[in-house]
Amino acid sequence: MTKRPPFAKRLAERLRRNLLWYSLAAIALGWGLGVVEAGWIRAERGVLKTVAQGLAFLMIYPMMINLNLELLPKVAREPKPVLLSLLYNFVFTPLIAILLVFAFVHHPELALGFFLVMLIPGSSMAVGYTGLSGGSLEVATLTQAVNFLLVPLVLPLYLTLLAHGYRVQVPIAMLLWTILLVLILPMFLGDLTRRAVLRQYGKEGFLRLKPWLGSATMLTMLLLVGLIFAMKGEALLQKGAVLLPVILASLLYLAIVLPLITWLDKKNGLSYSEHMGVAFVASGKNNGTAIAIAVTAMNPMVALPAAILPLFQIVALIGYLNLAPRIRAYFGQDAASQRKRE
Repeated sequence: MTKRPPFAKRLAERLRRNLLWYSLAAIALGWGLGVVEAGWIRAERGVLKTVAQGLAFLMIYPMMINLNLELLPKVAREPKPVLLSLLYNFVFTPLIAILLVFAFVHHPELALGFFLVMLIPGSSMAVGYTGLSGGSLEVATLTQAVNFLLVPLVLPLYLTLLAHGYRVQVPIAMLLWTILLVLILPMFLGDLTRRAVLRQYGKEGFLRLKPWLGSATMLTMLLLVGLIFAMKGEALLQKGAVLLPVILASLLYLAIVLPLITWLDKKNGLSYSEHMGVAFVASGKNNGTAIAIAVTAMNPMVALPAAILPLFQIVALIGYLNLAPRIRAYFGQDAASQRKRE
């Protein structure tokens, strides 16, 4: 008789499998509450923003416990996948995002929010997708860690440039303070927690904890998405059409970047497993972190693109996952030709 998985693992798997539907439910409930209780939400806006900031920290902290910084020395031995991921995330993605923003997204705060989420790579499920595709978990974890470490350095520069083009003021001091609070501090505390758990309970104990960490991040993100739509529910009822360009830009981004990464990884000699370790980290965006920064340093309107993107990102990445046999064959041809050359 097959042993039933522990509750924590079943919960995490159910959340991952149904995250699209849960996200839609969170948006619908939050938006509905924002319309029905518009007066109360206006009166309690300050309290709700504080709650949103608290949820932002609680969402990021478990994610950072899962981030294994001890793999970083391996970059020197296997640099190509990491270097390609940096090229995709911090050169190609900003260029594509700028073109999409100027072509479609003309609302200044939504444009800033779209660009913000594009600059934060590594969706919370990137490593999971990599594992399901038979890709290299080590490459995925390593590229995610390196890219995340560069976000605090790159984000203020890019956002300032875009804000100047849109004549939107970005509170740089507040942005830097927010990066410290929702990225660097959780990363530091998460690494300390990871080490403490491993020291106290060993690898087995940490593996038992991991599903709870993933569930905590996803559940907190759903609460935060609902709260964002509640805080902007009344405005979106009147101007809901402003979200359509963001939806179009999100779809076009995914349609461009996944084929581009696939072609470039093959062109640069990556194996199938290395490619899958890079592809999900580079194409998937960390919506939770973008939401956390937006609601803490800016306002809920800036957070809306990050709250919407998961609906399309999940579908696109699962679709890419289902193409794994064809992608494996595509890279297998390259591997065979490489062996002949050698």
